[in-house]
Amino acid sequence: MGPKYKSLKEECYEANMELNALGLVIYTFGNVSAVDRENSVFAIKPSGVPYETLKPEDIVIVDYDNQVVEGKLRPSSDTKTHSYLYKNWESIGGVAHTHAMYSVSWAQAQLDIPIFGTTHADHLTQDIPCAPPMADELIEGNYEHNTGIQILDCFKERGLDYHEVEMILIGNHGPFAWGKNAAKAVYNTKVLETVAQMAYLTLQINPDAPRLKESLIKKHYERKHGKNAYYGQ
Repeated sequence: MGPKYKSLKEECYEANMELNALGLVIYTFGNVSAVDRENSVFAIKPSGVPYETLKPEDIVIVDYDNQVVEGKLRPSSDTKTHSYLYKNWESIGGVAHTHAMYSVSWAQAQLDIPIFGTTHADHLTQDIPCAPPMADELIEGNYEHNTGIQILDCFKERGLDYHEVEMILIGNHGPFAWGKNAAKAVYNTKVLETVAQMAYLTLQINPDAPRLKESLIKKHYERKHGKNAYYGQ
């Protein structure tokens, strides 16, 4: 492993191992990437490699055009989605994708996750969006690249800000999340999965459960993220 991308590969490796440790992946189905903006490259998990045998030196470095810059293995099959997001959203530092159970269940139901409680509101002020399933002509085209287009189109159509909403469901597919670095992308993935499970259980207990009222949404979001935030040290 060359010294130039050693720390980037280690960041990506640690994030991928955390994804597995948190129970967010099934076998090899999941990936996290970490970007190096200065060199216009990102590190990503190699395709189909079990987490039990994954090593930092296995991590693949690719550029924004999906060309391998360093690494002997094939990068994740989702690489083109990651590169599309990095090219278009210039302030994100990490992207994660999983097939976690509750997140995927909402995606398969093709439903946004309603904002029912303060756990949700601590992280975003609106429903977690579910993009519609991909059109046939896009599926038959450059599928993973077009998944990136799907995400950006959903945000554009709904007027969402990717700085504030750092997660999405792809209809019939599953979740993507991002953040300032790979660790935050993993954090957001775990939050998404937990909120998805809570929302599911809420609707099982009370199918007519009301949405969280605006005053509580505002209070909980702003105490963590507002200009006068006071949560934490």
